Amino acid sequence: MTMVPSASVDGRVAVPDAAHGAPRADSRSRPRGAPGAGGDRVAAAVLLAPNVIGFSLFLGVPIGTSLVLSLFDADGFGAYDFVGLANYGRMLGDPLFGQSLLVTCLYVLGMVPGVFIASLGLALLVNARLPLRGLFRAAFFLPHVVSLVVIGLVWRFLLVDKVGVVNQALEPIGLGGISWLGDSRYALATVLAVSIWFYMGYYMIIFLAGLNDIPSEYYDAAKVDGASAFGMFRHITWPLLRPTSFFVLVVSTVAAVSGAQAFDLIYVMTQGGPANATSLGMFYIYQQAFQFNNYGYASAMSATVVLSLVIVTGALFAVTRAGRFDDE
Repeated sequence: MTMVPSASVDGRVAVPDAAHGAPRADSRSRPRGAPGAGGDRVAAAVLLAPNVIGFSLFLGVPIGTSLVLSLFDADGFGAYDFVGLANYGRMLGDPLFGQSLLVTCLYVLGMVPGVFIASLGLALLVNARLPLRGLFRAAFFLPHVVSLVVIGLVWRFLLVDKVGVVNQALEPIGLGGISWLGDSRYALATVLAVSIWFYMGYYMIIFLAGLNDIPSEYYDAAKVDGASAFGMFRHITWPLLRPTSFFVLVVSTVAAVSGAQAFDLIYVMTQGGPANATSLGMFYIYQQAFQFNNYGYASAMSATVVLSLVIVTGALFAVTRAGRFDDE
């Protein structure tokens, strides 16, 4: 009679014993964990290694160097004098640094809600079934593919006092005589408007991705029940866009404080003026480091800005529960 191997309760294969005809457990047993768990860990380590190495070299090392440099009085010409926390104490008595932080806060408070509302509105508009909506999507995103330096130069030309295109267009309504970049009352708002115009196309694409992830069956069922467009937005679109909204909120906040527009547009359009009205924190750090050669002091301010961003981002994660906003 032919003996057929059988499986035991613990998963091992029972092999017939040649001498006694009784099944015996094979010494080779199936792995307790997931199949190939060790190989998976090796593969994961290999795939993550380039990112970890790149992050360490291009972010970790500079951040660590900046933290160490903040404890020294460095002029960029080889002189390094250890001063401990003196650079951090200097910030407390620096009125220009305090003003730059205030300007940065005002800029963030205008930039984040402004770009959020504008990009969400554009995403809802171009997501509708409109003719040539692909063309509109490309047109709204197009400014983001142009260099910020070019954007700043173009807008500075358009906003030239009295003879600029913007002033000429606003002359019929009595706003043609405003110095948009030369008056401290309007300079920050002008730069803010250009920043929102530049970034709204980028965040529009992110919101479009979130909108396309919402199943159309939800809207079909709502229409059958007689829901209005606002009702569908309130009860379907907005709740399901919460993770995307959280991403846009965090990324736009970080970009408003330390993004390219926080320096490039300011440098090209206003140079921090007039009267430091547009001197954001990043621009003031640049001035201290590369114009006044106060590298240690600039490093201390950079560390403070990074720490502030970590605190703000952590607070956003805690308040919104990482984009869930509630326990549902």
